[in-house]
Amino acid sequence: MPNTLVIVVVEDDISVRESLPGLLNELGYAARAFATAEEFLASDAVFDTQCLILDIGLPGMSGPNLQRELVRRGFAIPTIFITGRADRSIPPGLLKEGGVACLFKPFSEQDLQAALDLALHAK
Repeated sequence: MPNTLVIVVVEDDISVRESLPGLLNELGYAARAFATAEEFLASDAVFDTQCLILDIGLPGMSGPNLQRELVRRGFAIPTIFITGRADRSIPPGLLKEGGVACLFKPFSEQDLQAALDLALHAK
């Protein structure tokens, strides 16, 4: 896959935020990472993002609220939600509002690739 596909990770957990872009690079994608929804919204990355990997439980603006804000602003970015929810349940309506998949931490490289394939073909 060409390195022109930009995948953005918005994740407050520093270990995930630092490791996931490396894995995405190994899979052939360009990756950028942000700690908060607000940081991402203030960046120029919003315009280049082909897929968003978005933590549900971000401090400040939550992942689902960021996704809604992007839609409100006219950005239809396929979104893969990630979560560390102990009960492993997907919040109601999450995948109806633009999410294409929800992965539970820790997730495998194969699960990530399958979600990316789904997201990038959803465009």
